[in-house]
Amino acid sequence: MDDTLLHLINQRWTNSILDLFMAAISNVEIWKPLLIITVLAVLVFGRFKARVCIVCMLLSLVVADQFTGPLKRAFDRRRPKQVEKVRLVDLARTRPAFLALFQQPSIRYADERDKHNAGPSFPSGHMTNNTIIALCLTLFYRRWGWLYWGLTAAIGYSRIYLAAHWPSDIVATFFLAAGETLLFLAGAELLWRWLAPRLAPKIYENHPSLMVEPVS
Repeated sequence: MDDTLLHLINQRWTNSILDLFMAAISNVEIWKPLLIITVLAVLVFGRFKARVCIVCMLLSLVVADQFTGPLKRAFDRRRPKQVEKVRLVDLARTRPAFLALFQQPSIRYADERDKHNAGPSFPSGHMTNNTIIALCLTLFYRRWGWLYWGLTAAIGYSRIYLAAHWPSDIVATFFLAAGETLLFLAGAELLWRWLAPRLAPKIYENHPSLMVEPVS
């Protein structure tokens, strides 16, 4: 089933528009400047909940990263492009990176050079990071946070489309990342309710919960 779905997404359900879109949303270098500017702007100009959301999100990403590497080494699962002749999409190499959005990517098939140029397949770093972001936004902002899940699903799909991961990698990573994030956020909430009354009573009076707004 894993192999069948991979080949449908990677080789059958493709076109030139999807090639550029999937490669672009999966390329961190293109979006890194925008992400950094957004995070800094929220930390400087945002209100309490926005700042806490960003801090919890960043800490969750750091904590999850400590598990991703060891898990990759433990499972040591080969990526599709390392074991099969799959279809690959290469964005144009440009500086700055976002200029690649305005050029047609090149299409090729995996060969010997792809067997050793990437780490293990599970868990997916892309899916881990975006699941964490989506879950934090959902818990802090409810309805608006749900909008990010569409992007998370698209990025997960792109990793299969680009033959960077097996479908099962994406599904299993989602549950793993969601569990890690929920545990971390539950711990952060308990720590806030325990420490804040002692260390920051005035702030705690206005914000007795990190994620739930007080009823006015």
